[in-house]
Amino acid sequence: MRTVRDESGAVYLLVKESSDACKVRDPETGEETYRDGDALEPVEGESPLATAARAVPEPTRRVLTATPDERTLGLLVELRERGPHSVRHLLDATDLCESDLLGALTEFRAAGLVEEAEVLGERGYATTEEADEGLAVLTGE
Repeated sequence: MRTVRDESGAVYLLVKESSDACKVRDPETGEETYRDGDALEPVEGESPLATAARAVPEPTRRVLTATPDERTLGLLVELRERGPHSVRHLLDATDLCESDLLGALTEFRAAGLVEEAEVLGERGYATTEEADEGLAVLTGE
């Protein structure tokens, strides 16, 4: 399995190759088609497994890759379900220590999953549309 690109720039997984044609799969739709091997070029530096992951919608992939464990996933779910919370409330309401909480929020901010919000005059956090979209898929909404 390799990652290849056609002349239009579309990226595919090369599933099977023969002297006549190549069977490729669109990683986002799963559709498999045959292409002329001369019309495809290898994509250097992209893992075929990373290409296969494109079957998962981008917002969901972002949530999955930014959450290292169930506790941090739960933090993101709570922020989405209950709306913006202050940092003080999150420290009181969760079993995360200050260091773990701020580390998770920093990772979520870097991934574009949370943004700062003012909650009753205090600094807090809310989920972004990207996080809401990714979590909706994971929770079956």
